[in-house]
Amino acid sequence: MKYLKGIICLIAIGSAIAYMGCNRGPYAATNKSYKKQAKEYANILKQTPLTDSLSSGDWVGTTNFNLRKPNYVVIHHTAQNSCAQTLQTFTMPRTQVSAHYVICRDGTVHHMLNDYLRAWHGGLAKWGNNTDINSSSIGIEIDNNGFEPFSEPAITSLLKILSGLKKAYNIPAANFIGHADIAPTRKNDPNVNFPWKRLADSGYGIWWSDTTAVVVPDDFNTLQALRLIGYDTRDSLAVFQTFKRKYEQLDSSKVFLPEDKKVLYALFKNFY
Repeated sequence: MKYLKGIICLIAIGSAIAYMGCNRGPYAATNKSYKKQAKEYANILKQTPLTDSLSSGDWVGTTNFNLRKPNYVVIHHTAQNSCAQTLQTFTMPRTQVSAHYVICRDGTVHHMLNDYLRAWHGGLAKWGNNTDINSSSIGIEIDNNGFEPFSEPAITSLLKILSGLKKAYNIPAANFIGHADIAPTRKNDPNVNFPWKRLADSGYGIWWSDTTAVVVPDDFNTLQALRLIGYDTRDSLAVFQTFKRKYEQLDSSKVFLPEDKKVLYALFKNFY
């Protein structure tokens, strides 16, 4: 009887191992690569940096430090045709692109990178005086081809993520921005259908009030206001279009009209 039980146990164990081997998922290899790379970075931090002690040659480690924390959230659309396609893109080394979170159309969230690590999502970008956005931000990609409305499940999941990030890292409302904000000459994401006002009403981003009674001062400087908000105004036409796409959901004109200036002035007063 004991012999029979032993055989049954061996069969069960063998079946379990086979099951685990066949159900590791399509990203088992890249998950292993992630863990390996994270371990390598951890080992670097453990090393005694003697080269930093130039005068005495003795390393003295301070007791006062912590991990760097993100201070911005940058929202993107994937510009691809499915969540699966995006996950594949972000797990191929040759693409050199990634994000911390990917939100699928059905609301499924893939947390692809620890918040304290640096994702490659912003590219060549600038916001205010910050020219290395990747080092201080969380990148969130929403499954959307770039032309369509955003699904309700995806936005619901996004709001939940933003709530957690804001509480965890004390991120200011004004620091929830879009990819187009930091790279107006290259990017238009998230597209014109993105509900920025809804996010701002929930505390993630800023918005403007009714402009019916707004009177713009004669000395109001449009480019200076855009620059003080954070935009890189070296290509003013690109910034005009980005601003109108985000705050007025207009995606056709780069001409800044008097009504656009009213919106900017109303928005600017939220800053100064």
